[in-house]
Amino acid sequence: MEDALIERIRAAHATGTPLIVQGGGSKGFYGNADEGEVLSTRALSGVVDYQPKELVLTARAGTPLAEIEALLAGHGQMLAFEPPHYGEFPLAGRPAVSGATTMRATLGGAIAAGLSGPRRPYAGAARDFVLGVRMIDGTGQPLGFGGRVIKNVAGYDVSRLMAGALGTLGVLTEVSLKVLPKPAAEISLQFELDEAGAIRRMNEWAGQPLPLSATSWHAGVLTVRLSGAASAVQAAQAKLGGEMMKDATGFWQRLRDQATPFFDKRPLWRLAVRPTAGPLGLGDAQWIEWGGAVRWLASDLPAAVLRDAARGCGGHATLFRGDAPPDGVFAPLAPPLLAVHRALKQRFDPRGILNRGRLYPDF
Repeated sequence: MEDALIERIRAAHATGTPLIVQGGGSKGFYGNADEGEVLSTRALSGVVDYQPKELVLTARAGTPLAEIEALLAGHGQMLAFEPPHYGEFPLAGRPAVSGATTMRATLGGAIAAGLSGPRRPYAGAARDFVLGVRMIDGTGQPLGFGGRVIKNVAGYDVSRLMAGALGTLGVLTEVSLKVLPKPAAEISLQFELDEAGAIRRMNEWAGQPLPLSATSWHAGVLTVRLSGAASAVQAAQAKLGGEMMKDATGFWQRLRDQATPFFDKRPLWRLAVRPTAGPLGLGDAQWIEWGGAVRWLASDLPAAVLRDAARGCGGHATLFRGDAPPDGVFAPLAPPLLAVHRALKQRFDPRGILNRGRLYPDF
């Protein structure tokens, strides 16, 4: 299957034909609209190597996340960055994978999108767990970076560069990841608090030796997840108080996958800001995550207003779902950073055939 991908990419490079790199299609909504023919990686499926004692897993890019998570769970382990699945969301007009009946999040898509779930601020982002990748660049050349061991310091860490590149630099064919043991104990507590009070509490608790693993505030309710040794979780629960949540596992999974009515709203913006930033005053339709660092907003306000608000709080604003504004869904880059992006694109995909326009409209 990899040979077939190589030949197709080489042919597309020769003619300048754009290709849309696609795995399960679950994240087809994310990013700017791209153009071209679908290049599916679904056939690149299966676990290549898994060493539970070494906490390392290597799998092909088209392997469904659900299969990987089930395998890890059987050994008491997990993907600590909690990659979102978004499996039931429509493709919003993007071409569907031929023959696909449902969208299934894949490992390659999770790394290419670089998205992480509720545990991210406490365990790390997707790129923090990438040990190595195999990929095909925009000229059809197969490349390998990193390795399958945790201690690997040879050369530049190009493998992590692929996390969040949205397939614009190459087609991932194989990924090696560090995995972690599941916590021995886990509970979730809820508190009735207004927005300002919830942000203050999240930041206060983040500065204390508490086994936090997720935080969420929405509709006047702050939800906190505690994970770790049973004794640490019990001690933290006694200190914080609150009301024990019953369907905690389902709650965090629905939040991870945006499978609640709130995330059906359009336009849906994701503002990344300083965790200590107070209420932004941009409307009541919001959901706060990551200890205050992520503010989901359902807002019709102009993109410039939201981007200015995020910039004033040390961050940036991304249109997550909805019709893209003229400057694209992602915040425009400063000229020096834009030059770096262009240079990387030129090096890995000189004719700009891979996911053309997906990250930024002009390349």
